Amino acid sequence: MTIDTTAEAGRDFIRDIVQADLSSHKHNRIVTRFPPEPNGYLHIGHAKSIALNFGIAQEFGGQCNLRFDDTNPTKEEQEYIDSIQADVHWLGYDWGKNLFFASDYFERLYDWAEGLIKAGYAYVDDQSQEEIRLSRGTLTEPGKNSPFRDRTVEENLDLFRRMKAGEFTNGARVLRAKIDMAAGNINLRDPVLYRILHAHHPRTGDKWSIYPSYDYAHGQSDAIEGITHSICTLEFEDHRPLYEWLLDKLPVPSKPRQYEMARLNLTYTLLSKRVLTQLVRDGHVSGWDDPRMPTIAGLKRRGVPPAAVREFIKRIGVAKANSVVDVGMLEFCIREELNRTSLRRMAVLRPLKVVIENYPEGQVEEIAAINHPDNPDAGTRKIAFGRELYIERDDFMENPPKKFFRLSPGNEVRLRYAYFIKCTSVVKNDAGEIVELRATYDPATKGGNAPDGRKVKATMHWLPAAQSKPAEIRIYNQLFANPSPNAADFAADLNPQSLEVLSDARVEPAIAEGNSPEAMQFERQGYFVRDADSTPDRLVFNRTIGLRDTFAKEVGGKG
Repeated sequence: MTIDTTAEAGRDFIRDIVQADLSSHKHNRIVTRFPPEPNGYLHIGHAKSIALNFGIAQEFGGQCNLRFDDTNPTKEEQEYIDSIQADVHWLGYDWGKNLFFASDYFERLYDWAEGLIKAGYAYVDDQSQEEIRLSRGTLTEPGKNSPFRDRTVEENLDLFRRMKAGEFTNGARVLRAKIDMAAGNINLRDPVLYRILHAHHPRTGDKWSIYPSYDYAHGQSDAIEGITHSICTLEFEDHRPLYEWLLDKLPVPSKPRQYEMARLNLTYTLLSKRVLTQLVRDGHVSGWDDPRMPTIAGLKRRGVPPAAVREFIKRIGVAKANSVVDVGMLEFCIREELNRTSLRRMAVLRPLKVVIENYPEGQVEEIAAINHPDNPDAGTRKIAFGRELYIERDDFMENPPKKFFRLSPGNEVRLRYAYFIKCTSVVKNDAGEIVELRATYDPATKGGNAPDGRKVKATMHWLPAAQSKPAEIRIYNQLFANPSPNAADFAADLNPQSLEVLSDARVEPAIAEGNSPEAMQFERQGYFVRDADSTPDRLVFNRTIGLRDTFAKEVGGKG
């Protein structure tokens, strides 16, 4: 189902431009596009572009196309095409019938390239990639003309057609635009329009031996689709003159305009597709959907709600200058959404058994627990209470410091929804490790309140030993320990504490039986979601996020 995100839109310079263009009747209808390359999974930076392009189309009653720029078959796979479509839908957007591929336009793009040759605006160059790079010059020095720049139209057409026919090896020749090797903008120094590439394409098979460059295919695809506002990130600002040059020289059916915005940069995060691909290939993560990855698939598997991502994008806005956003803002949006929507449950991540010696053996009673403190309509559930329980190991200290108010020998605490209990003794194994606690309970404190008015300073969660279910809990933290990880040597900044697996955790039966894909709050622990690896016989849960931000303090960084 497509979510109406119109109400979520903010104001920004792109929307102001769109509004002005509609008000002046420059355009009667807005058409945008989200144009991913199917050579990897989408990440949260792409979510910003998705939300902007689809959001503008929804807000102004226009259309947003999903177009795959599939011009490099050596790196493109159907897996990526499928994942991208799933990710856009998960974020709450839909392209309807407007699904396109740059490969849909290969014939027309080729014909237009021949037209450039005939008009004297393109030529076939026999130089190698390295020779072309060296002859292109620098920011302060002009480039040098190719020795093949002045070939005749007839020779260029013959060679280009033979390139298409597959007569030459990869890299033997390219087609270049003939613009100006002394141009101040290096992108105008005879850029490559086509290269030879003998590779199987996911959609066109082995039909083509040459493929258009991104710069050539992108703008012309925009023109074919009637895109009115072609929104890119700032690194494409220097490409805009080439974008416009090609539109001016070709018989395109429309003249889209390119606009640039700042890309998303997050602390403790790298969004380079090269880095993300290497993380997967080198085994630093379990895959593209590893919950530590900033991919949309990773966020989904971690239990992040799409509404939180959309709210985050709304809050950071659309700017003209690059900046770095504190990942804490994303985490705040996640906590805020999950606090509002998540049902409450109890889980003990590091169990310590407690035997209540004055509770009758064999007796079990049902304790009512609320499902959401701010939503009475969510109702209640029953939790079994008996003689043997589990508490969190961190909730007990044999020799506590002065301000430790949880369970310790002789100290009384409240068990949530249940009774007051007091620790009477500690059971240890031969190694001196605490393996069990003995306690007593006060039957008069049922529901967690003492009739004599006495108070306790700690309320602890718990689970029945017999009725609770075993589970594996995966505690995820940021993948990088450095708030500004180095993309060139990212492995050095990896956080060794990014994943902790707790294999002996216990969860209440309502968690096991619910089989819900939605995130839930484990009281006092954080927000968790059932993992894709989970089965009825082996429950696995991922921590989406903790109840408060402790990561920066734990790794010594600044969050």
